[in-house]
Amino acid sequence: MDGIEKDLKDEAEVVRLNMFSTIGRAVASRYGVSAVPTMLILDADGKLIYRRTGAPDRREVVARITGL
Repeated sequence: MDGIEKDLKDEAEVVRLNMFSTIGRAVASRYGVSAVPTMLILDADGKLIYRRTGAPDRREVVARITGL
C-alpha cells in the first residue's frame, strides 16, 4: 500500500481502514468485505469500480486509477 500511495499521491486519496473499528465494520458491511486485505476503488460518485481480495497488484491498481 505504501508504494500505491506514493504513486497516486496527486491522483487519488488512499484510505486505510481498520476492520475492527466502528467505521471499518460499517464500510465492510456496506461493500460486503469479508476478508483482509481487500482493496476497493470508488469513483468520484462513490460507485465501486474495482475490488480485489488479497495482496493488491501495484501496477494494476495504479493503471486503473490513472485510467479514470
